[in-house]
Amino acid sequence: MQTLVVSATELEIAPFIAEQTGIDHLITGVGAHACMYHLQNHLRKGKYELIIQAGIAGSFEDELSLAETVLVEKDLFADLGVFEQGEFKTLFEMGFADRNEWPYREGWLVNEHAFLAKSKLKKVAAASVNSLSDSSHLTALYKNKFNVAIESMEGAAFHFICLQEKIPFLQLRSVSNKVGERDKSKWKMKEAIQNLHQELKVLIQYAEK
Repeated sequence: MQTLVVSATELEIAPFIAEQTGIDHLITGVGAHACMYHLQNHLRKGKYELIIQAGIAGSFEDELSLAETVLVEKDLFADLGVFEQGEFKTLFEMGFADRNEWPYREGWLVNEHAFLAKSKLKKVAAASVNSLSDSSHLTALYKNKFNVAIESMEGAAFHFICLQEKIPFLQLRSVSNKVGERDKSKWKMKEAIQNLHQELKVLIQYAEK
């Protein structure tokens, strides 16, 4: 099986790159725009049967431990919309887009890969944002409005491209910090990357069967 591993930064998958497995990998850069452009451009050069996005994330939930690794069932562009009269409304709520027009399902970008049912990892809903913040207001807004477990900057863009191109995909994330915590001394970056790598190897073994 032709597999591609995608990450926003080299740091997040440094152990995977160091092992020189021969499996293709792509560093897109940080943010939705970079992910969309570089992934789409890369897909013009070859065909893949599975694309895995591997990276770190912030957690909204106390139930998720720092350094814990999860699989993302569904993702969305959480800050794509309008702030109006103190409230945030999505493009769907404003009537600017159809929440069930492909590739959306009720406003979500949903992954139905069979491995999600087989894996013992927790399956979560995720929010993708363009700006990371220590604002407790924004943290509460995203968590309460969308009932999400984790936050990243590229997940929804990754889902969007893979769904549009009809390529099977999996988004694998390890929790490095709590959402809103900008003091990196309280993060578990090293442990998150180590655990991410271990679970990434499991996914690749699955793909090679």
